[in-house]
Amino acid sequence: MIKDLTKGEPLKLILLFSVPLLIGNIFQQLYNIADLVIVGRLLGVEAFASVGAVAPLFFLITFIIVGLTNGFAVITGQRFGAKDTQGVKNSVVISTILSTVATLFFTIICSILMHPVLYILNVPQNIYVNAYWYIEIVVIGLITATFYNLLASIIRALGDSKTPLYFLIIASIVNIFLALAFIEIFKMGVAGSAVAVVLSQGISVILCLFYVKKKFPILHLRKHDWLIKFDKNFYTSALEHLRVGIPMSVQFSIIGLGVIVIQSVCNSFGSNVIAAVTAALRIEQIATLPMVSFGVALASFVAQNFGAKKFRRIRTGVIHTSILSIALSIIMAIIMRFWGADIIREFIGSATIEIIEIAHQYLLISTFFYIFLSQIFIYRNALQGMGEVIFPLLASIAELLMRGFAAVYLAIKFGYIGMFYSGPIAWVSACIVLSFGYFRSIKPIVYKIKEQIALTKA
Repeated sequence: MIKDLTKGEPLKLILLFSVPLLIGNIFQQLYNIADLVIVGRLLGVEAFASVGAVAPLFFLITFIIVGLTNGFAVITGQRFGAKDTQGVKNSVVISTILSTVATLFFTIICSILMHPVLYILNVPQNIYVNAYWYIEIVVIGLITATFYNLLASIIRALGDSKTPLYFLIIASIVNIFLALAFIEIFKMGVAGSAVAVVLSQGISVILCLFYVKKKFPILHLRKHDWLIKFDKNFYTSALEHLRVGIPMSVQFSIIGLGVIVIQSVCNSFGSNVIAAVTAALRIEQIATLPMVSFGVALASFVAQNFGAKKFRRIRTGVIHTSILSIALSIIMAIIMRFWGADIIREFIGSATIEIIEIAHQYLLISTFFYIFLSQIFIYRNALQGMGEVIFPLLASIAELLMRGFAAVYLAIKFGYIGMFYSGPIAWVSACIVLSFGYFRSIKPIVYKIKEQIALTKA
């Protein structure tokens, strides 16, 4: 159902919007987590490590697609907030064309360069074959991930955060059953897990399309909507989408590259450290999902209100969401510090004491910095909702540089323990840039707020 986020109490709207996002994000993580748990328990630690060794590459690919589609949806949300029905339809058509072309290009490039990339990642020989086939199958089926993220982003931009959740739940359950069948019954090994991911994402795409056709009249595109004239208007609209989509995609890809640098260093320490870090990162991703969900909800809220020129609501929403996110970051940090080891033990059934201890050491270090991470999600999404791309991009570059430098330098000095500090150092750096960017960008908005108040009194 379409939801107008330009009316009502800001924090209440953001909370209600973020709850389905949170549950949806949990099920989104189940794609990878279910694969890892099933692979780890049925095929052993080495198979588990093979998936973990290429996980950052998987995330990089996903980040690029998510950044691009979310960027396109910002334009859709702004046009919806401005009550421009034809503009919304035009945005959907442009977004679909650009996403398809980008995905096909990216799939071809990734397939060609896969072996050199795995070499750069230092993937150990004993897990190389499984790692290669897992990521190669995911890349071949990338189009399903693209269209799900595009459709989900557009639906959320129109104020509906529940529908993508329902489809994710269904797809995640299907993914679990398919992975079990392909690995246990058909003996496809690690590759079977990758096939399950692609097929389940395809199901979520089909469900989104059926729902859009039934419930979203504003998205009912006719033949004439697709008859694009490659004239000045088309190029202007395409550039408007790319102006937001490309920087967001680059921003997400820079984050992904930072994770790849970490994984490359991590892979040099052997299968046990790979398995430990893989488990710790997955658990941390779940712990930080509430912060991620608030950020995504805030982006949709800001985009609609920015399009409606309701600037006072933007400022109020950001302040309230920031305070709530800080409180949640403290709660999740406490949980991870006291019960992280128990969660890790359940996560990898065949894990040794050494693997559990290494993973828990990572969590003990990173949890001290969750507050900075929580504010990254707030300020980055607020800026993106306003169509501001420069500071999020600069923050991502700062994050990449600091993460890469810290990972390599500290790993040489202190081993894998030093590597664990690279993420927190990167979070602090990105948070400083984004905070500065937000308060700099909000100044003209505050001025407009004062103008609105003056006009109201007059």
